[in-house]
Amino acid sequence: MPSVLITGSNRGLGLEWARQYAVEGWRVYATCRHPAEAADLHRLAEKHAGLSIHRLDVTRTEDVRAIVHEVAGQPIDVLLSNAGVYLEKGRPEFGCFRYQEWAQTIDVNTFGGMRVAEALVDNIAASRKRLIVAISSHMGSIADIQSPDSYYYRSSKAALNAAMQALSHQLRPLGIGVLILHPGGVKTRMGPGMAPETSVRGMRQIIDRFTMADTGRFLRWDGTELPW
Repeated sequence: MPSVLITGSNRGLGLEWARQYAVEGWRVYATCRHPAEAADLHRLAEKHAGLSIHRLDVTRTEDVRAIVHEVAGQPIDVLLSNAGVYLEKGRPEFGCFRYQEWAQTIDVNTFGGMRVAEALVDNIAASRKRLIVAISSHMGSIADIQSPDSYYYRSSKAALNAAMQALSHQLRPLGIGVLILHPGGVKTRMGPGMAPETSVRGMRQIIDRFTMADTGRFLRWDGTELPW
């Protein structure tokens, strides 16, 4: 039975990742900050015995240590770093940036993915698929910046892309791959767009056909390449 650990799985894309993998019979470790409040995730777990729910705030060292203990000795074929935040409201004016919110955005969107990857690398190495997937955004593409907005989010995703690209080189000798994926415009709390089901299905196809020749690539949900 292949296995996947998903961060931020209580709603939106994360919940859809959990649903699709559970339906396919995968062992799903579904994590989120507040499991007691994740009603949709609990309903999903009632239908699928292979899905378990775990507390994980990717900014908290103690939570990361706890999840390492909970999955000790278990192979993880795919680590899905899906947790993310978008704290900017509208277009912040130059001279009025809220640096605490900017730092919080980077802590979740950039450091969070690296914390979890670093902590669970042995579980990933013990699996068959051996793949880390970072959910990024086209807004992390420096070549795509054409307007003065979303400073916090753009910089956090650009930093995530750079870190994951470096990580792909670090882990290549271990046979562990890294993919950086843009889910497209998706109808979630963070914005409008296509149904999460469509986006996740497309990204799963990329994961299914992954080989080490693809490690470090930055791709849209439909498989097309994105500029850095």
